Amino acid sequence: MATKKPLKVTRKSKLQALPLYGLLLALFLAGCAYLDSIREKFYVFDHKQLHEVAQTAVRLYPDDPTSIVNHIVTNLTSTYSSPQIAINPHINDKSEWFLNNAGGAMGAMFIIHASITEYLIIFGTPLGTEGHTGRHTADDYFNILVGEQWAFSAGDLEKEIYRPGDVHFLPRGTVKQYKMHEGCFALEYARGWIPLMLPFGLADTLSSTLDFPTFYHTVRITARETLRNLLIGKI
Repeated sequence: MATKKPLKVTRKSKLQALPLYGLLLALFLAGCAYLDSIREKFYVFDHKQLHEVAQTAVRLYPDDPTSIVNHIVTNLTSTYSSPQIAINPHINDKSEWFLNNAGGAMGAMFIIHASITEYLIIFGTPLGTEGHTGRHTADDYFNILVGEQWAFSAGDLEKEIYRPGDVHFLPRGTVKQYKMHEGCFALEYARGWIPLMLPFGLADTLSSTLDFPTFYHTVRITARETLRNLLIGKI
């Protein structure tokens, strides 16, 4: 029986396929541009309202991070209904907290909400830290709850100072150096394309700390909360 010769992919056939690849790439980019143009339709949180919630907590419980974060999570849980958005209420469960190394900075975080287009977390450290903000595909609102944060952009010769009740706004695509002093905690809200931020949040584990249990918990909790929201239609 005669054996069939394997088909060879010639240079000509590769060249003929280039227009198809170009068309697929163009369609993909057009789809991304369209989704980006309507991204605000997917947002549920109002950054101004979150700032008000943070300011109220700071006024009621000055320099008391435990009471502040409990007030914030309780308020958000009662404000936003479960059919609309999923919120993690277990702020006092230590297994829901995990360390995070990103951009050279280190702190602990608790995920209040995670979805494709929004995340809301508590982040901070009683020891102090500093690093690179990252250049992200989301706008970031950093509401200081206790302590003090400093920041600066390249070309600035003086630092920005943020204290309890202030919000440090970092527009998407921009970058700064920042420093959180001892005992600084914040309510951080990001709105945009959250999955594209994850490599920045996980890269230090793979390249430096090699803390794979923390890597696992970060991915597990983030995926769990994102899936909870997807199941109720929150993108």
